[in-house]
Amino acid sequence: MTTTDASSRGRGGPTRRRAASVLRPRKSVAFTILMAIFVVYALVPLLWLVINATKTQAGLFSSFGLWFSDDFVIFQNIWETLTYDDGIFLRWLGNTLLYVVVGAGGATLLATLAGYGLAKFRFAGRRAIFAVVLGAIAVPGTALAVPTFLMFSQLGLTNTPWAIIIPSLISPFGLYLIWVYAVDSVPTELLEAARMDGAGEFRTFFTISIRLLAPGIVTVLLFTVVATWNNYFLPLIMLSDPTWYPLTVGLNQWNAQATGVSAQPIYNLVITGSLLTIIPIVVAFLGLQRFWQSGLSAGSVKQ
Repeated sequence: MTTTDASSRGRGGPTRRRAASVLRPRKSVAFTILMAIFVVYALVPLLWLVINATKTQAGLFSSFGLWFSDDFVIFQNIWETLTYDDGIFLRWLGNTLLYVVVGAGGATLLATLAGYGLAKFRFAGRRAIFAVVLGAIAVPGTALAVPTFLMFSQLGLTNTPWAIIIPSLISPFGLYLIWVYAVDSVPTELLEAARMDGAGEFRTFFTISIRLLAPGIVTVLLFTVVATWNNYFLPLIMLSDPTWYPLTVGLNQWNAQATGVSAQPIYNLVITGSLLTIIPIVVAFLGLQRFWQSGLSAGSVKQ
């Protein structure tokens, strides 16, 4: 072995060790404690909800909130929740599914079409539309609820499903997300090649572009489904007929009945109904989580 080889190996050893130490994840006790606090903060309310859904009305007020009581009646609570007041909970569930399928599904479709068009076509007024979309994102939905109610009341659409579905069809954030994602995820050269082969714009979109946009579409779908499922203020001011209530407003009505002056013994049904309400959205979020993560990261990385 020559002196040069020995010296180069001596220099290479520490260099490799330094590189390995840089690539190795660093452990942070403070960050671990902070994340543990966030996990506890997120899971304790859910744990409280699951535990108290197993109790009777009396057991709710006579036992510790984060532990089970002597009576385990979760199946009885579920049955009473589904059958109480002639099964109105199932009607509210059907209304919520209607608003989600039509409203959130339509919002995702419109956001995908508009965002893709703004990303891949050049036309006059494009920058003005961009400014309007950003401004719409900055305006909270609650600020538009009262003007929307006044407009819908003049049109005679209040206290109908359209009062919830039509506002849910507009998703400025979803449009912006698809717009940003489509800029890099759909290569312009691929679209030009499809056009040269004689494919029309609709065929190009539904056979090529929509597959490349799939993570972004699922991301927007997840956001719109969660927003529509948890929508409370708009249905509260738009609807007065309980048969058109979504689950959020219906459960709040039950809660008012359970805690009012002439309180009814249905507080256990309120808790059980709340548990049944969050199960579908939790399942949807966990099922679409991988698309959500990839959709957020792919839109920020240039391919």
